[in-house]
Amino acid sequence: MNALRHTISLVSLGTFQLVRRTKGQHLQGFLFGTGLGLASFSAVTYAHSAEAVNPKVKMDTSRFMAEPITDTKVLLEDKENMRHRMELLIMEIQAEFCRALEAEENCGQKFKVDRWERAEGGGGITCVLQDGDVFEKAGVNISVVTGSLPPAAVQQMRARGKNLKEGAALPFFASGVSAVIHPRNPHVPTIHFNYRYFEVEVAKGEKQWWFGGGTDLTPYYLCEKDACHFHQTLKNACDEHDATYYPRFKKWCDDYFRIKHRNESRGIGGIFFDDIDSPNQEAAFGFVSSCARAVIPSYMPLVRKHKNREYGNNERQWQLLRRGRYVEFNLIYDRGTKFGLYTPGARYESILMSLPLHARWEYMHEPKSKTEEGKLMKVLKNPKDWV
Repeated sequence: MNALRHTISLVSLGTFQLVRRTKGQHLQGFLFGTGLGLASFSAVTYAHSAEAVNPKVKMDTSRFMAEPITDTKVLLEDKENMRHRMELLIMEIQAEFCRALEAEENCGQKFKVDRWERAEGGGGITCVLQDGDVFEKAGVNISVVTGSLPPAAVQQMRARGKNLKEGAALPFFASGVSAVIHPRNPHVPTIHFNYRYFEVEVAKGEKQWWFGGGTDLTPYYLCEKDACHFHQTLKNACDEHDATYYPRFKKWCDDYFRIKHRNESRGIGGIFFDDIDSPNQEAAFGFVSSCARAVIPSYMPLVRKHKNREYGNNERQWQLLRRGRYVEFNLIYDRGTKFGLYTPGARYESILMSLPLHARWEYMHEPKSKTEEGKLMKVLKNPKDWV
């Protein structure tokens, strides 16, 4: 890739402006979602724009959900800086995914946009759609923050093999986009994705950097065609860069999103990776970009397929029970949640957006093996290959 390619072009969302159906049974309910997309993006590329060619031209921020966290003049003047390239990427991913989700709402529900700043450095943009007829709660967040790593975060990174000195002041930069989408209809799965870039200054002029992220699916009722479509889309994105990535990161995802105390998975997996710093920064950024752009084609067809299906109270109660498992994983095991809570000046409303408005814990609940619920549990107990 040409190193000068830095500005991410947007693609028309027209393919997502489908005929909106207003019929379908939906139980009243309240769930939760968090956060941290795209419409038709098969042709998305990095492109030179007027902004890039002429620094006097102002950045068109109307394509984003809000003004960038970094001053637009700074973003334009230092276009090759990976911090700035990543910020532009996540701003566009956020906006395109939010608009794709809004297009599926039958009654026109929109995202509430909350741009916030952090006294310690940086800030973020939290976008929440709540009480829609399709999405009970959808959160799509970005954050661009700087500061000094707290001791607990240093220990967590050292445990992963990072060569960081304990007790020393370690300035850091972190940016990322994260989303959790909780639909109303139990036949529509929940999706989570997160893509991030991290820098730590270990000495004057010396930095460590890496990328991380992933996308995973949490259905309440198993549709094998949906599972195959989801995994194949992610595999295609991985294969563009390295044929070994998908099997490696698929297994990593299966292992990571495991509720160990229950010996079951949170969902049917996807891909997950961390500490990606090879073969070089440009290639790593390209890989993360491809994965982020695979979110919409992997998920939105499943929303359109199932959002107006009928369901009853039994399906609703099962959905709430599985959401309880979602809470357990996020509060006990999730690394991103822990890092956010450890960070001084953390914005807890955004960090805990992954928690539901309503969930359910039923004592010693075990679905019968021959039911649709039992079919899902077999896969959650024993992850399988889908492609």
